[in-house]
Amino acid sequence: MLQSIDLRKLKAFVTVAREGNVTRAAEQLHVTQPAVTLQLKRLAADTGLTLFRRTSTGLELTQEGALLAAKAEQVLTALTDFGQTAGHLATRVRGKLRIGTIIDPEFTRLGAFLKALIESGPGIETTLRHGMSGDVPEGLRRNELDAGFYLGDPRDYDPSAEITGESAAPLFHARELAQLTYRVVAPPSLAGLVRGADWSQLASLPWIGTPQASVHNRLLSRLFTDLDVRQNIVAQVDQETSMVAMVRTGVGLSLCRESIALHEQQAHGLVIAENVKISTTLSFLCLEARIGDPSIMAAFDAIRRVWI
Repeated sequence: MLQSIDLRKLKAFVTVAREGNVTRAAEQLHVTQPAVTLQLKRLAADTGLTLFRRTSTGLELTQEGALLAAKAEQVLTALTDFGQTAGHLATRVRGKLRIGTIIDPEFTRLGAFLKALIESGPGIETTLRHGMSGDVPEGLRRNELDAGFYLGDPRDYDPSAEITGESAAPLFHARELAQLTYRVVAPPSLAGLVRGADWSQLASLPWIGTPQASVHNRLLSRLFTDLDVRQNIVAQVDQETSMVAMVRTGVGLSLCRESIALHEQQAHGLVIAENVKISTTLSFLCLEARIGDPSIMAAFDAIRRVWI
């Protein structure tokens, strides 16, 4: 009865089975030809089976040999997987990661990101904190977050951006993920005033505003300030879904992502101001000073793989 199998015998057996030649197998294993031949003889003796038959071109597996070769391949593959898993567990990143999330998880690919993060850093415990875009850089500055998604220009929250000169180091490290286009949507009752209007003309119409931490607020405040006009805000909400719902009920205009605007136009008859649009960037942020932290490096690696 077979008691044990030396892995060297299995490696020699599998390599000869692949190559069909002892000489080539010995070269791959970096051993001598007699050493390979000896391992094959010992394995044949251990199993009590004839594993190969000689042909004019080399060695050919017998039927029993072919069945055992397939099993030997599985054993060696499992051994390799075992070693890789053990090595990964020994060196895996551990720690807690507080991640700021914004808008809808489908758009930020949040699920795929977390899956990739678990795969690359199974020792990392994640906590998600959902809010508005401006909450993320503020959370990073106050050490309430370790990383997070952000819409807009990170320099809006970076005091060093106001310092001129080469010595001013950026506060945030950002990886840009996607460009977004925002459109203005309006209820059908305002269609006649919205169609063909420019930003200055739209400013005087009733608007649904957002808090300062919202990217909508930052984008529109800068735009209307540059035009030296005042935005007529009649209501304020902090969720994009609530903004669109208020547009449907006829309260006023709102800024929203182009994909949502087009859906609302088709599904609910909302009007899109065709002459205006505004773009911004979706990024993933951390403090520049912490980019070398292992858990944050793992997060950025996961982001890179999801947002290739």
